Amino acid sequence: RRSRKGQMSRRDNHERNQEATVWIGGLEPQCTEELVWELMLQVGPVVNVHMPRDQVTTNHQGYCFCEFRGIEDADYAIRVMNMVKIFGKPIRVNKASKDKKDNEIGANLFIGNLAPEVDEKLLYDTFSAFGCVLSAKVMMDPDTGTSRGFGFVNYDSFQAGDAAIETMNGQYFCNRSIAVSYAYKNDGTKSERHGTAAERLLAANRQAQIGTASIQRKQPFSMPLMMNNQFNSGPPTMTRPMSSAPPPPPTAPPRPPNQFGGGPPPFRGNAPPPPRPNFGMPPPPPGRMGMPMGGPPPMGRPPMGRPPMGRPP
Repeated sequence: RRSRKGQMSRRDNHERNQEATVWIGGLEPQCTEELVWELMLQVGPVVNVHMPRDQVTTNHQGYCFCEFRGIEDADYAIRVMNMVKIFGKPIRVNKASKDKKDNEIGANLFIGNLAPEVDEKLLYDTFSAFGCVLSAKVMMDPDTGTSRGFGFVNYDSFQAGDAAIETMNGQYFCNRSIAVSYAYKNDGTKSERHGTAAERLLAANRQAQIGTASIQRKQPFSMPLMMNNQFNSGPPTMTRPMSSAPPPPPTAPPRPPNQFGGGPPPFRGNAPPPPRPNFGMPPPPPGRMGMPMGGPPPMGRPPMGRPPMGRPP
């Protein structure tokens, strides 16, 4: 299986299903493709694990890409595996860069006055109570490696961002009153914050487009099943659509062998079938041998037991 993983990890980006691929960051140097494969296999079927490496040292660069079989598996991995600790360090699991940019709508919050002991996992777990967190980051000092006292939380909807601001702004978090607001846009001017009416309108339109595309993507898989179930030649099933015609009788008795020379019986329309002779009954008594089977004697025939007129007794 290791050789198969190695071959799959060398696939090009254009062959990878970006919608079913997640980005995994914060990996320790001892992490390998096999370890990531086995870890992500706990949440869904894995198709490919690609871990970029330095061409000189052959060491990985602290992140990798994991492709799942379906989009639902990738979304589930983001919800379950994000901020899980590997070798004592929490990893970050998010959409691949292309899909991540498509999912960002601008619901980016600034979290100020953070205590030094607040790390990204604690920040993520705390603000996940208000909605789906795309990313949570605590800004660190590159020289000392300590927290700079603020961070950012990015949601997938403005409803979650509004709820987090309303609930957490001014609240005590690790014995410090934190400030929560929409972050400034990354235009270098700090003139406008996220959460404007224009961003909210664009986000609503994007969600509507995503919902329409999801319905169209699911329709071709459900329609053929209905068509096959409706027009198949086999016996009807319980899930077959009801037709406008009345239901057939529960069970028809078996038809006796044809007594009319092998040809089909005459068509009688909707009239009830005539009474058929009962071949399982014992023969009639001698006095009724001349009677036709299945009914009374015809009109004008002498009563039973008397010989017909004009014949000797």
